[in-house]
Amino acid sequence: MTAEEAGRTPGTSGLIGTSARGARGAAEVVYEHVTKRYDRSPTRKSSIGSEPPGAVNDLSMTIPAGRICVLVGPSGCGKTTSLKMVNRLVEPTAGRILVDGTDVGLREVADLRRGIGYVIQHVGLFPHLTIGENVGTVPRLLGWPEGRRRERANELLAMVGLEPAQYSGRYPTQLSGGERQRVGVARALAADPPILLMDEPFGAVDPIVREHLQNELLRIQETLAKTILFVTHDIDEAIKMGDLVAVFEAGGRLAQFGTPAEILSNPASEFVARFIGTDRALKRLSLRRVVELALLPAVVAWVGQKATEEQRAALGGAVPWLLLLDPSGRPIGWIGRDAIRPGTPYAAGMASAVSPFLNRRTTLKDALSLLLDADVQAGVVVDRRSQVLGLVTVDQIADLLREPPAPGRAPKATAELVEQAAAELAIAAEGAP
Repeated sequence: MTAEEAGRTPGTSGLIGTSARGARGAAEVVYEHVTKRYDRSPTRKSSIGSEPPGAVNDLSMTIPAGRICVLVGPSGCGKTTSLKMVNRLVEPTAGRILVDGTDVGLREVADLRRGIGYVIQHVGLFPHLTIGENVGTVPRLLGWPEGRRRERANELLAMVGLEPAQYSGRYPTQLSGGERQRVGVARALAADPPILLMDEPFGAVDPIVREHLQNELLRIQETLAKTILFVTHDIDEAIKMGDLVAVFEAGGRLAQFGTPAEILSNPASEFVARFIGTDRALKRLSLRRVVELALLPAVVAWVGQKATEEQRAALGGAVPWLLLLDPSGRPIGWIGRDAIRPGTPYAAGMASAVSPFLNRRTTLKDALSLLLDADVQAGVVVDRRSQVLGLVTVDQIADLLREPPAPGRAPKATAELVEQAAAELAIAAEGAP
C-alpha cells in the first residue's frame, strides 16, 4: 500500500546515516517479495526434497515515512522475523527490503544497525551502566563527545517522562519494569534514527503501565514522526497504535494490510474477521480520541470555599455532581447534591465518589472502559498540569458512534455496525457496578 492509498501524508524522509540540520527525520520502508525459510534440521533440507515452510512468505508492503505500522498476528506467524529482517538480525532467503530506495542487504551491518532504533520486550539495558550511560550507548559508538551525550540523554529522559536529575545516575535494577521500558525507548532514539523497530515492547508490564507507555509513545510520535514498525499479538494494541496494520496468519503470510479503519470495516478473510473478534464496533472507538468531543462544563468548587445555593441548583444537568478541586486546581473527587450545605466550607473528605482522569489523547475505547467502572460515569479531562478542561460521558461516546466522521477519518459506520455497537454498549453497561 502506498502513502496515498493509506490516506496519510508521508513525513520527511532521508537515507539512513544522512541528516538535515542534524535531524534524521523518517524513512520509507518497502518489503519486495521477501521470504525467509529455515531448514527443518541444522544439517539438511526436507527429506522429500521440497523447500521447508517459510517463516515469512512473499511479503510485499510499503510503510510510508513517519508512520507507525503494527505487525500483528498469532504466535509463530512471522511478524518478529519480518521486523528483524529490516536491521538484518535475520537475513531474508529471497526478496529485498528497501529503506528510502536503498537495499539494506547492501549496507554494512554495523552502520545499518546504528541508524535504526531497536526496542525489545525485556529492554536489555546494560546492568553495569547508569541510566544516562545506557541512553548514550549509540552516541558513544558514533563518537559523540561526552557533554553532547549527556545533554542528549537528559533531553530524552525528560521526553519519556523520567526526570533526568532523579534517574540519570541510577542503575537499571533500581527502576520498575515500566521505567526500564521508557529508558529502552529513550536509548533507541538517542542517535535520532529515522526508523524505530519495537518487538512486543510493552508485553512484559501490567495493563495499567502498558496503557501509560502506549500513550507516551503516541505523544512522542506526534513530535518526532519517526517510521515505527511495532510487533504485537494484541489486536487492540495494534488498532490503537497503528497508522497501518499488517495482519499475519500461520505460515508467514500477510492476510491483510491497511489502516485500522479499513481492517475493522472490511476484514479481508474469515481468519482476519476471527482474529479481530466480534466486538468490531467497540474496537472502532480506539480510532477516536477525547479531543474530538465537545467537552461538557463541570460545576466545580475548591477546598475551603463555602458552598452556595447556586452550586446546588447547577447540579441538574447531564452530570449531577460537583467536582471538588484542591487549592492548585487539581481534581480530588465528586460531591453529591445532597451533601452540599450552603454556607459550609468544602473539605477534601467530602469527595465521596471518583471517576477517571483523562487527557485529550485518550482513546474513546479506553475512556469508555474506565467510565463504565467508575462511581460517576463522567470522565474528567485534564491538561498536562492536571487542570480541568471539561467532562466526557458514556452517552457522548455512544452518540459519536452514530455520527459520520470528519473528512479523512474512518469511513461512516454502517447501520449494521451502529446496531452492533449499541448492543455491545448495552451489554457492557449491564455489567457495570
